[in-house]
Amino acid sequence: MIVAGEASADLHGANLVKAIRRLEPGAAFAGIGGAAMSEAGVRVLVPSSEMAVVGLTEVFSRLGTILASYRKMKGLLKEGRPDLLILIDYPGFNLRLAGVARALNVPVLYYIGPQVWAWRQGRVKKIKKRVSRMAVILPFEQAFYAERGVKVDYVGHPLLDACPREILQHGDAEVLPYESGGVKLGLMPGSRTEEISRLLPDMLLAAERLKRVFPSLHCVLPLAPTVKEDFLRSFTARAGLPVRITGATVYEALKGCRAALVASGTATLEVALMCIPMVILYRVSGLTYWAGRAVVRVPHIGLVNLVAGEEVARELIQGEATPENICAEVLPLMKEGEARRKSIGDLRRVQRLLGRGGASRKAAEIALEMMR
Repeated sequence: MIVAGEASADLHGANLVKAIRRLEPGAAFAGIGGAAMSEAGVRVLVPSSEMAVVGLTEVFSRLGTILASYRKMKGLLKEGRPDLLILIDYPGFNLRLAGVARALNVPVLYYIGPQVWAWRQGRVKKIKKRVSRMAVILPFEQAFYAERGVKVDYVGHPLLDACPREILQHGDAEVLPYESGGVKLGLMPGSRTEEISRLLPDMLLAAERLKRVFPSLHCVLPLAPTVKEDFLRSFTARAGLPVRITGATVYEALKGCRAALVASGTATLEVALMCIPMVILYRVSGLTYWAGRAVVRVPHIGLVNLVAGEEVARELIQGEATPENICAEVLPLMKEGEARRKSIGDLRRVQRLLGRGGASRKAAEIALEMMR
C-alpha cells in the first residue's frame, strides 16, 4: 500500500514503484496517488489531486474529502493487510495511518519524511513509535532522525533520477546565447489551485514590468498534473506578454530560461539542478502564516536555501511578494554581471550537495528488505 498526497509525491511514488517492480516484478500496489502512479501500475483508490492542500484554512475546505480518504485507507489496511505501507510526505494524514498500520503489525516505510526539523519537532516521537524505517532525501535529515533514535537511511534526492544527465553535468543557465529566441522567463506558481491563485497574478505583473527592459521577453509555465490548463489560462489570457503553458517536463519546459519565479517547495530544487537563477515566492492565508511563524524553526523557507545552508535564492514572503519587488529581485539575475554569476555558482554547489542519484533504487531495496 502506498500513499502520496501531492503532485511531487506522485512522481516520486511512481519512480519508487517502478524500481520495486524491477527488483520484484510480481509486486502489487494500491493506495492514494496521481496519474504517474496510476501509469506505473498502482491501483489508485483516491486521486492525490483531491488531497493536495497548503495551510490551515485550505485543510478546512477539504476536510470531508480527507476524512473519507482516511477511512478508505484504514479499511484497506484492515482488510487487505498489505506486506508494507509506504508513506510519502503528507504527515498529518500519513502519521495517523502509520498508527493504524503499527497496531495491525504492518511494517511502515516513510519515504521522503515530514519536515519535522522545520516545525512540530514533537512529531518525532510519533515517528519513532509508528514508523519502522525512514528513507530520507536531504543530506542533513539523516543525522537529525538518527540522533532521536529513529531508524533512518539517507538515499539521496529522487529528483536527480528524473533530471537528464546532460543537465546534471553542465546545468542549463549558460547553454543558450542571451538573445537566442528572445529572453525566456520560467513561471512555477505551484501545484495547488490555492497557491496558484495567490502567486501567479503577481508573477505575470512582474513579467510585464520586465518586458519593458527585455522587449523579446516571453514566459513558459509547466503544467502540474494536479492543475487544469483552463484554470491557468484564466490568468494568462489577461497577461500583457506571451505565456506558453506546456505539459512537458520541468527540465524540457525551462530549458533556456534566463531566470525563474518559483513557488516555495520541491520546484526550487528542480530549478536549482538546472542552475537557473530564481526568486522564491511564498504566500498563504494570514492565519496560516501567523500560525506558522510561531512554530517554524528554520531560517529559510525555500528548500534550495535549506540545502545550501544560506540564502542562495531570494525569498519574498507574504506581503513582500509584490510585482515591484519580484521585478527588482529577478532583474539583476537576468542581466550579465556578478549577481548572475554568483547565483549560478551557488546553485552548482547545491546540485553537488544533493548527491549522485539512485534514490528510487535505494528506497526500493529497503522496501523489499522490509517485506521479506
